[in-house]
Amino acid sequence: MGTTQLESVPEPKYWHLRTVLSEALDSEFTVGEILPNERDLAARFGVARATLRQALEQLELEGRLQRRRGVGTTVAPPRVGVAVGTEQHAWPGAKDDVWQLTDCALAVPPASVADALEIGRDEPVHTVRRSRVTHGQPVAAELLHIPQSSVPDLSGIDAPSGAARARAVLRELHRLELEGQDSAVELGSARADDAKELDRLPGAPVLVVTTRYIAEGRTAALSVATYRADTCRLTFGDSGGVEIHEDPERRAS
Repeated sequence: MGTTQLESVPEPKYWHLRTVLSEALDSEFTVGEILPNERDLAARFGVARATLRQALEQLELEGRLQRRRGVGTTVAPPRVGVAVGTEQHAWPGAKDDVWQLTDCALAVPPASVADALEIGRDEPVHTVRRSRVTHGQPVAAELLHIPQSSVPDLSGIDAPSGAARARAVLRELHRLELEGQDSAVELGSARADDAKELDRLPGAPVLVVTTRYIAEGRTAALSVATYRADTCRLTFGDSGGVEIHEDPERRAS
């Protein structure tokens, strides 16, 4: 493998390096192949390791590379399409739901969740944990927050713990008439618990989809689903739309 020096270019050096690396991935590497270590790559392209890391992080964000524990940086397969929205609104856990129940706990949620549910910050909610696997690999982890007022008839006897409790909570939730739902997507970084479940490194780029389920004129449940940004291409139903919220301070500047 020869040495390639980057020419002086007006764009940021890491971005130009990202383009050069992307071309190298297409011509020199195959899916699943492990890249040389950072020292060798930095020497090949004549850049500082900090610049190389920026370029690698950008390619990981774009889904071209994967960083795997105990393996290193490998060439990623094409992203899989993951359906997020459907034309028909449906409660979580409805027929043909692709999520797998793993656990359920009753605890006080983060303040942001309590505010979104419009409940007191010290009020416990049922938090159902679910996971999603596509083509044999974990692609998403979800926390589904359901206030006790949405499932008032839930029996502790019927729902002792774990997945059994999660099924009972969702069964009671389905007794409400779903009036609508809305979703928002944002780029984030994997927290330690999500990273472990998704087989990623903490801080890896993720797509966070937050969905509010509306019943009886209020938020009856709140879903926070974390998708792997390196492998997922989110798709939405025909009824879905995109709403852009501009920062007033940025607009004024």
